[in-house]
Amino acid sequence: MSRHYAIVAVSYFDGEKYFPDGPYTMVVENGNITDVAAGDFTDALEKRKIPVRRAPFLMPGLVEAHCHLFLDGGQLEFQARSEYLNATNDEMQEVARANVAANLAAGVTLVVDAGDRYGINHAIRSESRTVTVRSAGLGLRRPGRYGSFMAREVAGHTEIEAAVREIGKTADELKVILTGIIDFEAGGVKGKPQFNEEELRLIVSLARRQGLRTFVHCSGIDGLETAVAAGVDSIEHGFFMTREVLQGMAEQGIAWVPTFSPVHFQWQHPEIAGWNGQTVANLRRILDSHLEHVGLAAELGVPLIAGSDAGSHGVRHGAALIDELDFFARAGLPMEDILRAATSLPRQRWGVAPARLAAGQQAECVALAGSPFDDPVHLHHLVEVFREEIVSKEHCAGNPEKKLLRSAAG
Repeated sequence: MSRHYAIVAVSYFDGEKYFPDGPYTMVVENGNITDVAAGDFTDALEKRKIPVRRAPFLMPGLVEAHCHLFLDGGQLEFQARSEYLNATNDEMQEVARANVAANLAAGVTLVVDAGDRYGINHAIRSESRTVTVRSAGLGLRRPGRYGSFMAREVAGHTEIEAAVREIGKTADELKVILTGIIDFEAGGVKGKPQFNEEELRLIVSLARRQGLRTFVHCSGIDGLETAVAAGVDSIEHGFFMTREVLQGMAEQGIAWVPTFSPVHFQWQHPEIAGWNGQTVANLRRILDSHLEHVGLAAELGVPLIAGSDAGSHGVRHGAALIDELDFFARAGLPMEDILRAATSLPRQRWGVAPARLAAGQQAECVALAGSPFDDPVHLHHLVEVFREEIVSKEHCAGNPEKKLLRSAAG
């Protein structure tokens, strides 16, 4: 496929605003959008021998703001998941490549890998051409506390300073494991925060000196209050949220990546973990509260960003990000805000290419089978991906990343 092509769309979302009254024609040359205009200019373009594709709906490529590329969320057996952590580097890289391809097949063109101790995220970042990968490398955690597969142990100020300096040389963001995981049977978070407010403030300050934003694994009121007091850039997960915490986040512009999917999977398939009726009720209560607080966050002006924690148990790469958008819809967010949360907003916060559908921007967009403004189900029906070249859905889904790389590179 030539790198000079055009797309005629019935409607499109440019990253900020919905344009429903098509047709519209977008022209791409050498990976850059040269024109977006109302009307269908197929005849004129074909006379110039410019290939034309048609799309029911066009939008910027989606962003997966929280995932672990080296983990296969579709692997449901606990023993196999545990044994996998001893797999070879090559085996883990093959899993990561397949997960990159799965993201692309869902319309995701930018992912943030939220940490692994094996260096797979950095390696995939270097080689991926079809999906842009931002990598946290290793996060920070306390010795003996949760997060061993994705974080480095630090015991005091000296170790914190040394670790942030070292991690910051190669990381795109700094990951901090602030709290433990949720105890579903008890209906709460395990343990106290791993870092106190003073320590977390130090981490945030050190990171910013190196030009890094901080995103924290955090749930439960103790951790949430500590994160807001320390002025982190983003709270990931954020279960057991409160209005007061959300107000503090809104005042400081702290983003929230709610990651419904791991908890929803546990509620939807309690038989896999053997959860009893009380635990299932806890899971439902946690999810309902999360929906309520995401809706409240939108009202208060908290920057909401879509991320699924793909790679977690039962959370499949690509498809889970679309599920997160469905959860935002259930929380009452309008479609423009939902799409901003998965396109323009995360790119703005990270200072990366905006992927706006406008002249002068890089081409990084996807075509859907219909407009999600008409029916959100269309978010699940990708047709094509457009970057330097056109990548069909079949190409996305049927090939591992190593084959996609050759296609995208021309």
